[in-house]
Amino acid sequence: MQACGCFSKSSHTSPTRKRPLISQIVNFRKTAAENEKLKQQLSQTELELRNARQAAEENERLKALLNLKEQSTYQSVVGRVIARDSSVWFNTITINRGSASGIGLNMPVVTGGGIVGRVVAVSPWTAQVMMITDEKAAAGAIVGQLSGSSALGSVRGLGESDLIEMKYVSGLQTVQVGDAVLTTGQDGIYPPGLNVGNVVEVKPGTATQAHQIFIQPGAQLDHLEEVAVLLYRAPQRTPTPQETLPNVEKSGK
Repeated sequence: MQACGCFSKSSHTSPTRKRPLISQIVNFRKTAAENEKLKQQLSQTELELRNARQAAEENERLKALLNLKEQSTYQSVVGRVIARDSSVWFNTITINRGSASGIGLNMPVVTGGGIVGRVVAVSPWTAQVMMITDEKAAAGAIVGQLSGSSALGSVRGLGESDLIEMKYVSGLQTVQVGDAVLTTGQDGIYPPGLNVGNVVEVKPGTATQAHQIFIQPGAQLDHLEEVAVLLYRAPQRTPTPQETLPNVEKSGK
C-alpha cells in the first residue's frame, strides 16, 4: 500500500513540473513572432526611407535640369537614361527621346553639372549619346572664362578613365588645379560657355611644349538618370570674300 501511495504521489506532481517548460515554449514562440514582426516593420521602414531618398535625389536632378532650361537660351528636351553600354565607364547611353521630340544627330547633351556628350544615333523614340569620356569624343574648350583667358585647347576622352584630357594649351599659359573648363563653341557641336569640368592635374609644358591637363567632368557620368538634349545647331560659318568670288577662267584660255 505504501508503495502504491508513493507511486500515486509521483504521478500527481509530474504535470506540475512540466508547466514551466510549456510556459517557456509559449513565451519563446511569442517572442519569435514579435521579432519577426519587428523585422518586417524595419524592412518596410528601410524601403520607405530608400524610396524617399531616391525621390529626393530625382527631384534635385530635375530641378537642376529645370534651372538649366530656364537659364539657357536654347530649347531642350529632357530624357531618361534607359540603357548603357557594357564598358567600364559607360561611354554611350541611350535615352527615351528621339526625333519625334525634335532631337537630331550631333546635338549636345548636358546635365545641370555640365556636358555629357553628343547624339550619335537617333530613332523616332530613342537616341544614343556618345559621352565626352569616349576616346572618339572631343570638344573645343578653354580654361577660365571665355572673355578673360587665352588658354584655348581641345578636350578628349580617355576611353577607360573617368577623366578627360585637354591638349594644345600653350605651356606659357597659367593653368592650376581647380580651374574651371568651359566649351568655346568652336567645335560646331557645343555652344560656348557650357561647363566641362575642373582641372585635377597639370603636367606643365614649356614655351615649345603644351601643357598636359586632366579634367574631372562636371556631370556625374557614372550616375546619370536624366539628361537634357539641347536643340542646338551651330551657326553656319560665313564664307570669306575669297570663298565667295566666282570662278574665273585663267587668261590665255
